[in-house]
Amino acid sequence: MAMKVSADFILRPLSVVLLSLAAFLSVSAYPQSREGFVTPWGDPDLQGTWSYASLTPLQRPLELGDKEFYTEQEAARINQRSRQEQVDAPGDTGNYNVGWFDQGNVSADLRTSLIVYPPDGRLPLTDAARQLLAERAAYRRDHPADSYTDRTPWDRCITYHGVPPVSTGYNNTYLIVQNPDYVAIYVENIHDVRIIPLDGRPPLDPGIRQWNGDSRGHWEGNTLVVTTTNYSEKTELRFPSSESMQAVERFTRVADDRIDYQFTVEDPATYSRPWTAVRPMPALDDYTIFEYACHEGNYAMYNILRGARVQEAAEAAADSP
Repeated sequence: MAMKVSADFILRPLSVVLLSLAAFLSVSAYPQSREGFVTPWGDPDLQGTWSYASLTPLQRPLELGDKEFYTEQEAARINQRSRQEQVDAPGDTGNYNVGWFDQGNVSADLRTSLIVYPPDGRLPLTDAARQLLAERAAYRRDHPADSYTDRTPWDRCITYHGVPPVSTGYNNTYLIVQNPDYVAIYVENIHDVRIIPLDGRPPLDPGIRQWNGDSRGHWEGNTLVVTTTNYSEKTELRFPSSESMQAVERFTRVADDRIDYQFTVEDPATYSRPWTAVRPMPALDDYTIFEYACHEGNYAMYNILRGARVQEAAEAAADSP
């Protein structure tokens, strides 16, 4: 019988997460070393707090055609416009928005899309995938809250950015710690922790599926290569995917304040060919990660479902003779 892993198995309170990280770090009493970006046991040192925030979109905007790079002046205008939009945003004060949102800047390489292959910077969706996405969008539009399962994993406080991550308006931060046997990545948004074994063990049985898949890592020179499979059919990433997806990420420490990061997605059920995205990840040495206080079954979910029932009752009363 195929086994499904529940959200409760994957999602843990932040206190448990922090205790797990503390235990992880205490597995070896090695001090951290940044000299030459090498750990005391000889592996490349990826440890630290890193940002994957970016104003560069995953896909190149259609109006840019084959324009692969912004000029420095164009990037500066985009960065400035983003900050001004935060100041002008309705609701809370501008200072609050500027302090809270971490949308980043246009990527340091000035690319117009994170996707570098295919060369057009666009997701190579199959016709069948486009049709399925349209059907799903239509269903969600007509059935926004029949039950909690109609809401996204983010609404349900299960997971959001996913693996691999694509940045949003806030909480685009990784905390990476490691020892000789594992690399652990603590994700700020909904505080997922991905523990990546480095010992060559095989992936989980295909019957075991997880929201963020099952990751295995190894070193290729100074690059950490992480292959993730075993995604759940319920997984919703920041780009279309299916449970047959395989993602290969590459983390390379190139400077004291930067990791070069790229990932390649292969999913024949969704894409006509593999695609690759790149993103420089700057260090956030003075950044503090606070608790993302979100849990499945929170009051927001109760109110969403309750509000949907009230709206349905009102519509039914209006339609009755």
